[in-house]
Amino acid sequence: MTVHGRVSAGFETVQDAFAEVVRAQQGTGAATAIWHDGRWVVDLWGGHADAHRTRPWDRDSIVMPYSVTKPVTALAALTLVDRGRLDLDASMQRYWPELRTEATVRQVLSHQVGLVALAEPAPASLLLDWAGLCGRLAVEEALWPSGMAIGESALFYGHLVGELVRRVDGRVVGSYLREEVCGPAHLDFAIGLTSGELGRVVDLTGLDVLAEQVAQPTASDLLGKALLNPPGAIDADVVNSEAFRRAQVPAINGHGTARAVAGMYAKLLQGQLISPALRDEAARSQASGVDRVMGGEPRSWGLGFAVDGDGFGMGGIGGSVGWASTEGGYAYAFVSGSMGTHDRSDLVENAFRAVIGLAPV
Repeated sequence: MTVHGRVSAGFETVQDAFAEVVRAQQGTGAATAIWHDGRWVVDLWGGHADAHRTRPWDRDSIVMPYSVTKPVTALAALTLVDRGRLDLDASMQRYWPELRTEATVRQVLSHQVGLVALAEPAPASLLLDWAGLCGRLAVEEALWPSGMAIGESALFYGHLVGELVRRVDGRVVGSYLREEVCGPAHLDFAIGLTSGELGRVVDLTGLDVLAEQVAQPTASDLLGKALLNPPGAIDADVVNSEAFRRAQVPAINGHGTARAVAGMYAKLLQGQLISPALRDEAARSQASGVDRVMGGEPRSWGLGFAVDGDGFGMGGIGGSVGWASTEGGYAYAFVSGSMGTHDRSDLVENAFRAVIGLAPV
């Protein structure tokens, strides 16, 4: 399988690792991009863009990276904080009076609010119904008092943050990002695709793997309830449909290039998009512990980002990743159309880290 793009001299082993990943993928392809020390050192893509494997993945192909979308959505709210239009420590009810759950903006951004699952089964149509789903969340009983635990709102984070943005600004979060963040910053990432963008989308393949990940022993019993009601988020017929690609489901359905994802983190590392002071606060742990939805080892949440000693960012179910390494001074992205584990991304990133003398992730 041919890999396209470029790597800077000295980073050829990263291309070798990425080519190994692409060759092994049974469905659609992948892309990776790395910014380091003020320059792009890796920009690669390869494989197919459609489920029938007739259309190649090219430089401008865009793909849905699931929860890698969440920090992009959070960035919309953070820009409003930076502009003095949103107060991190204000009650959500100040901006969204109908919301039953008491929580601060900070708690919502850092996954401390128990609005992670609906109590009753919802129809599939609710997933694409912005007003209907926000209305349902407004009256839903939280599963724990805000601030008492952490739990990734797998499917609803984007609605909680996005409705906050809409209440403050008047625009849906996808439009806000397009006009205020991604567009001006030349980041090819969007929530709610236009007709002109639909032809560049990579099909998601191998989604049966996601059902296995939801059921894995390290995941909590809550993950399935959080991700699969309303149904459709890991259904190939849904996520590859035009209706879903056009919709606003901003916890998961952003679409973009690896270059755009890594580019966002590169700009954050350079003190762009939001102020350095707010970036540092967003990249600092706001709450830690075992995530009640994701389970597994304890983790820490910043303001929209997972954080650890290396930096901040987010991985998505299916294997995509966006990350800013403050230790290594680099921004990294791996996005894939074939669903799988994060081992593929680790292989690529560790090849890069070996070149610059850092321990494996």
